Amino acid sequence: MTQTYKLAGGAPFPTFEIDKVGGGKIQIGGARDRWSLVIVYRGKHCGRCKNYLNKLEQTYANWQAAGFDVVCISADPIEKVNDDIEKFGWTFDIGYDLQEAEMRKMGVYVSDPLSSQETDRRFSEPGVFCIRPDGTTQIIAISNGPAARPDLDELLDGMIFTIDNDRPVRGDV
Repeated sequence: MTQTYKLAGGAPFPTFEIDKVGGGKIQIGGARDRWSLVIVYRGKHCGRCKNYLNKLEQTYANWQAAGFDVVCISADPIEKVNDDIEKFGWTFDIGYDLQEAEMRKMGVYVSDPLSSQETDRRFSEPGVFCIRPDGTTQIIAISNGPAARPDLDELLDGMIFTIDNDRPVRGDV
C-alpha cells in the first residue's frame, strides 16, 4: 500500500494541468481572480459520482454566482467522459486522464478496479476542495469510498458565509 500525502488546510493546493473536454488544458491550483471548487470523481463506472455531478449541475449557476470557478476531474479517458456528458448534459469544465502522481499530490485515495468490467485503470476516490483566490486550501474533503461526500448545498452555504465573513482556514494537521 502506497502512503498518501495529507494536504493541510491553508497550504497551497498543488498546481498542475489536465486535458480539458472540448480541447485545451485546465490549470488546477495556483492564484487566480476567483475562488475554485475542484471535485475529483471516481469515473464513469461510479453511479454515486453521476448522482453527485448531476447535483452539481443543478447548483452550478449558484456556485458561479458565489464567485467560484468549478472544475471536475477524473482518471477516465476522454471517451468515457464524453459518454457521460452526452447522457447527462453537464456544462461545467471537466478534466480527464488524471494521473496518479497528481492524485497523490492532492492527497486523495487511489484504488485499483475490482474487475476489468469496472474500469481499466487505477482511479481516484472522491475529493472536494475549495481553494482561495491566492491558491491556498480552505476546505479539504476526501473520502476513501463513493458514499461519503459533502452535500453541495451545505458546502455552498458554508462557503458563502466564509467568504462574506472572511473566516480563516480551520484545523491543523
